[in-house]
Amino acid sequence: MAIESVPLYQQQIAFAIGLLGVYAGWRGTISKMTGFFDLSNAAKNLLYGIVVGMIFAVIVDSYVLFELLNLNLNIFTMSSLIILISLSETAFVSFILGRPRVVALRASPPNGWALGLGMGSMHSSVLIVRLFDDGLNSFSEYSGFSIISLLIALSVSISACLGHALINTWQGTKILENTRFRSLIFASIIRSMLTTSLLLCLFIPLIMIAIVPILALSWTPAQKNWMPSGMTPAAKQAFRRTLRQSEKHKIAADHRIKGDIIDSEE
Repeated sequence: MAIESVPLYQQQIAFAIGLLGVYAGWRGTISKMTGFFDLSNAAKNLLYGIVVGMIFAVIVDSYVLFELLNLNLNIFTMSSLIILISLSETAFVSFILGRPRVVALRASPPNGWALGLGMGSMHSSVLIVRLFDDGLNSFSEYSGFSIISLLIALSVSISACLGHALINTWQGTKILENTRFRSLIFASIIRSMLTTSLLLCLFIPLIMIAIVPILALSWTPAQKNWMPSGMTPAAKQAFRRTLRQSEKHKIAADHRIKGDIIDSEE
């Protein structure tokens, strides 16, 4: 199985689908918080995530997936490698989000969300390229370029982006609470489980059923607690006031009585 066997346009589609996860993940509170956190720094972290995510995605592809398909890895070795890679990723996230300047601005949670979206997009893009590879036919009946593989690819993209974003945001919240080491260990374990699940989705897409509920359960605390924790008390108060005013304006607009157009001759 070689990446060269995937046509160029299919590789481009794979990376486009991977980047769609960034769009899907930039919803909810993070889109409403514009103006209440350093958006330029978040965009910078998104680029960091894309670069570093590609590096780790290639490592997973070369040393885990490729070796697994060649039957050079057993379960214990594969698990150890994934945990080591996940620990390295999480340590990098801890370094980026735990810098004194970032912590002083309480920007770790929103920056973590942007960083996670970039990392997840590249992880999913490489996996989708492998999914489109016909060389995987002997291992997975879902490989190749088809409607089914496109649907699986879209699911992998959204799950990877949201998964890494949620983990990084939670990690950023714990950094603000000065519990870095505990969050480093726990986030590494969760990230390794996410990486393993996404790899197995290439062969058993039904594993996505186990991923989606976890992402759904984590979405609410991330939007209501983890993300707003990245604002100063004054900014948080102003943000909540803005949300209340927006809701009032929406209700007023929905219940507004519109007048009738009157045609009159002058």
